[in-house]
Amino acid sequence: MMPRCALELLRRCSDSRRFNYLVDASKFGYRSISSSSPLTSGSPSCSSSIGYATSCATLSEAQPRQSHSSDMLVDSFGRFHNYLRISLTERCNLRCQYCMPAEGVELTPGSELLSHDEIIRVADLFVSSGVDKIRLTGGEPTIRKDIEDICLHLSSLKGLKTLAMTTNGIVLSKKLPKLKECGLNAINISLDTLVPAKFEFMTRRKGHGRVMESIDTAIELGYNPVKVNCVVMRGVNDDEICNFVELTKLKPINVRFIEFMPFDGNVWNVKKLVPYAEMLDKVRGQFKDVKRLQDHPTDTAKNFKVDGHCGTISFITSMTEHFCAGCNRLRLLADGNFKVCLFGPSEVSLRDPLRAGVDDLELKEIIGAAVKRKKAAHAGMFDIAKTTNRPMIHIGG
Repeated sequence: MMPRCALELLRRCSDSRRFNYLVDASKFGYRSISSSSPLTSGSPSCSSSIGYATSCATLSEAQPRQSHSSDMLVDSFGRFHNYLRISLTERCNLRCQYCMPAEGVELTPGSELLSHDEIIRVADLFVSSGVDKIRLTGGEPTIRKDIEDICLHLSSLKGLKTLAMTTNGIVLSKKLPKLKECGLNAINISLDTLVPAKFEFMTRRKGHGRVMESIDTAIELGYNPVKVNCVVMRGVNDDEICNFVELTKLKPINVRFIEFMPFDGNVWNVKKLVPYAEMLDKVRGQFKDVKRLQDHPTDTAKNFKVDGHCGTISFITSMTEHFCAGCNRLRLLADGNFKVCLFGPSEVSLRDPLRAGVDDLELKEIIGAAVKRKKAAHAGMFDIAKTTNRPMIHIGG
């Protein structure tokens, strides 16, 4: 049934060469920030520099064979990318320390950001080619004025199964009922502390109570699970890990503990990194019978459940045990640049060819060429930290 608001709105791998696109790259605004980080091909097992295991999965093990709607979404390692993350804006109403430099960032002029119609056209192209999950990110997606209309049109795309959003929750409580009517069927809310004063320190803004209210609103509206993203930093909020686990006792919440990752301007330091194994040890030290759950081959998370708890906990182990072998994600940035890897510096503009009047076939060639050049895995954490990349607020959470 159409949503009611329709009536109202009617691994390290081979080489580090630049992409060789099927189109004139300079004409369409291709940008690549080259990195001299050494990349080596993935192997079944290896160890990280700080003593925690990295991924033991091979590419062939991670993704089962399947028929694909379009070769455009299949990379040279056979990974099928059915998950598109779309950043709607670079603006945000918080200033989280791991996301944005203290001095702020230079924002792209509004005229250079993708319009509503451009977002829908590109999304339609991806969905018709086999993408069945879209996640809206930012910046903060809820501050975009046409967010409801975007959700309505995206949720109406034939073949799309999941329309999700990652949000800081500051204004979500008021907007979520309408967003759900418009087809938003999955939600992640970022919250890095349960202490209001610490929230203000970490985000450089007030609003802890509003985020907690948004979590409760999502539960009341039937979202299950409500995913809560928590970036863990040593000496900042690592003492709250077990308090977050307590949130899952009576409520259908999936707390997702995320290893601190390096991006431009967030002053990443390995000393701030709390590895997944250490976080899990803390949880098992306080809670009995922490069970490992079965993960989907393309999951970014390692999933667990405390016996007797309503909700679950997960760990996003990008730094110490990467999940590149099963990666099925692509990113469309707010300025229209297309990014095949969160940690890779290479991007290609889809906005420029769109505005130059290319047809869908030409756009598919541009996208397909970028996907084919995706590496087997991202570099190690120390190489990532030295690689020029955008601030997280530009890329999209």
